[in-house]
Amino acid sequence: MLVHTVFFWLKEDLNEEQKAAFFTGLETLKEIPCSGPVMTGTPSATNKRPVIDDSYDFGLTCVFNSVEEHDVYQTHDIHQKFISGCAQYWSQVKVYDYD
Repeated sequence: MLVHTVFFWLKEDLNEEQKAAFFTGLETLKEIPCSGPVMTGTPSATNKRPVIDDSYDFGLTCVFNSVEEHDVYQTHDIHQKFISGCAQYWSQVKVYDYD
C-alpha cells in the first residue's frame, strides 16, 4: 500500500472564484481510477498544538495498492489536466508518500 498525501498553499491574492476553480479541479482527481479512497479537504478545526501545521489551504490523500498504480495516476490525463489548469493558483505544493 502507498499513501500519497499532497498539501497545497494557494496564492494569497486569489479571489473566491479562483479558489473555487482550484477546488473544482482538485475534485476531478477523484475520477482517476485507483484502488483506495481519494479524499480532499481543508485544514480541520482541531485544537492548535505545536505539532500541527495547518498553514496549507487544501489537502489531497490517495491510497494505492502499489507504486505502479501511483505511477499510472501521476501520468493520467485527468491528473495532467489538473496540473496544467490549476498550477497557476498555488504558490507551494508539498507531497508526502509513505508505505
